Amino acid sequence: MITYDTPTAHDAEALDAMARETWLRTFGHGYTAADLDAYLTHAYGPAGQLRTDLANPAITWRVARSDGQIIGYAKLGPPWLEQADLDDLQLSQLYVAYGWHGQGVAQALMEWTLTTARAAQAHALLLTVFEENHRAMAFYAKYGFVHIGDYAFPVGQKIDRDLIMRLEL
Repeated sequence: MITYDTPTAHDAEALDAMARETWLRTFGHGYTAADLDAYLTHAYGPAGQLRTDLANPAITWRVARSDGQIIGYAKLGPPWLEQADLDDLQLSQLYVAYGWHGQGVAQALMEWTLTTARAAQAHALLLTVFEENHRAMAFYAKYGFVHIGDYAFPVGQKIDRDLIMRLEL
């Protein structure tokens, strides 16, 4: 059975490990060892961005669990994209662990995200998605997100093109 809840500081290590593994399996093939190390050090681990964000009260989280193990999450917070308006929110990450794709986890996390954003009276929801992540782009398009611009996403010294997508709420 899959359950959903809000993670706490106690979940930091497990959440971080799940996110790191999912990122590596999805994106890790396209980078040098040095670029991967630079990005992973910034994003994950005890001093990484994920754990900093988990402690930030302005960021709202939802995790999916199976038998207590984190199998997915969504991270929603104030927008940092310059294309955002004052009353927008940003879905910074929606990750589902391999082995759990196609089982409704992403849909449940997206429904939570939309419900939470609407309850906060956000005018729009923004996100970024790597231009080569066709599965994610199709998922977001099904919800009505549209491409409104590009974002240069650094992974070490390599700069990837992420698509900025927006959904009017």
